[in-house]
Amino acid sequence: MLKEVLSVVVVAAAMAAIAAGRVPGLRMNRAAIAFAAAAILVAVGAIPLAGAFEAIDLGTIVLLLSMMLIVAAVRLSGLFDVVAARLAGLAGYPRAFLGAVVAVAGALSALFMNDTMCLVLAPVVAETSLRSGRNPTPYLAATAIASNVGSAATVIGNPQNMLIGARSGIPFSEFAYRLAPPAIAGLAVCWLVVQLAFPGEFGRRRRPSPAAADEAATSATSAGPLGAVRLDKKLAVKCAVAGAAMLIGFLAGVPVALAAMVPAALLLSSTRLESEKLLSGVDFNLLVFFGGLFVITDAAAGTAAFAWLERTALTRAAASPWLFASATAAVSNVVSNVPAVMMLSPIASAAADPRSAWLLLAMASTFAGNLTLLGSVANLIVAEGAAGRGARLGFVDYLKAGLPVTLITLAMGTAWLALTSG
Repeated sequence: MLKEVLSVVVVAAAMAAIAAGRVPGLRMNRAAIAFAAAAILVAVGAIPLAGAFEAIDLGTIVLLLSMMLIVAAVRLSGLFDVVAARLAGLAGYPRAFLGAVVAVAGALSALFMNDTMCLVLAPVVAETSLRSGRNPTPYLAATAIASNVGSAATVIGNPQNMLIGARSGIPFSEFAYRLAPPAIAGLAVCWLVVQLAFPGEFGRRRRPSPAAADEAATSATSAGPLGAVRLDKKLAVKCAVAGAAMLIGFLAGVPVALAAMVPAALLLSSTRLESEKLLSGVDFNLLVFFGGLFVITDAAAGTAAFAWLERTALTRAAASPWLFASATAAVSNVVSNVPAVMMLSPIASAAADPRSAWLLLAMASTFAGNLTLLGSVANLIVAEGAAGRGARLGFVDYLKAGLPVTLITLAMGTAWLALTSG
């Protein structure tokens, strides 16, 4: 009985701290909180040490690590900065600029993870908007929202999708076939809603001077997150080959971890680029966070409290796609999307139609991240990246676009998956 009580207390405290992002009085980030909680759960006997090791899904960890290496190589090549410079050239045309921001953030997030694309694009969008005499707020909101929406389209678009892909076994092609349509429709919704939410910006007729536009484009090129100012053509070609090999592997049905691991190894084996530069692009905090969460959720699943919750509210919610999507969105905004996916994974795997349940979980947990500025890490990355360039994305301003986009895309995505299930 004591072990059960301790387990529930530790799990509840860990989830609350992870949701808050800190522990009062301690300088712990989410990764440290997850690791410490996992260690305590092992120490109190909530889960044996061997069970903790088994709980860690190495396939997901390897996939995350491999994608981080590939993205780091693309950033070092300067390809992202080339895209940013082209994007800045449209700053004189607000609707076209907004459309380009939405399209680029959404498409690249589907291939290179949304957090990474927000890190790359936020400073560029902020500085380009300011130098062009435009209000940066709508374009920054669109960057965050579109990156979340676009990332729902593929298994590699965000960490929670990677986890779902590894646990569900759904092939890359099927995942994209089912979720790319609502993601693409969601990007159109984002473009329309942002214009309606900020009528003052998109009703303006004034265009910046050619000199201002040129200055914004030049600034965007030099504002790359790794300081790249020109394209490394040899590395860019190597990245293109690695990316093509990865996508071919995905489409051919190769396990996603292996399909990403081999191209990542190819990029590490270079005579020109030190491997330390690629490895420095790896977010080891995220890997530690995932490892700790695997242990926490596995320990939680073994408690009587979770078993009761699974038998009652969660199981009933899984019986209806609308209820399950709503429950996923709610839990995602309480504890964040990755912990929510881990908590709800047993429900999805035990559903009458597991494939549809997994896809609902991926769609709803991702789209739910757009509800508020605090709804996803990608949103916070945009806000912080903008602040570094003298722009501000506030909670209320973000909510004006994020709330309606979330409600519309969740409804569209749920309806689509319900229609195409079975």
